Amino acid sequence: MPDLGYVIAALVIAGAITVALRAVPFAVLKPLRESRLVLALGLWMPVGILGILAASTWAGTFTGDAGIHWTTAAHAALAAVVTIAVHLLCGRRTLLSIGLGTLTFVLLVNLL
Repeated sequence: MPDLGYVIAALVIAGAITVALRAVPFAVLKPLRESRLVLALGLWMPVGILGILAASTWAGTFTGDAGIHWTTAAHAALAAVVTIAVHLLCGRRTLLSIGLGTLTFVLLVNLL
């Protein structure tokens, strides 16, 4: 059984590391808020997220055991249209567009 002092020291060190790791990003980001790099990342990351989501959806659609499933591909295409439309028409809200596009795809696949 470990000594009580050893356990307390380990908990204090782990707690300090946890607090430091959570505080460092905010401390580093504060001076960078006006940086062109951070502004560019804020603009392009949502597009990248949507691109990765679309690529993984299409890859999963076309790599099934029986080859291309055209009905699933049609569902994925419709869900992609919904995602793009919601993203462009609702103020480029990434979570809303991803959520509604995913919901559309899941409902189409399971109901039709």
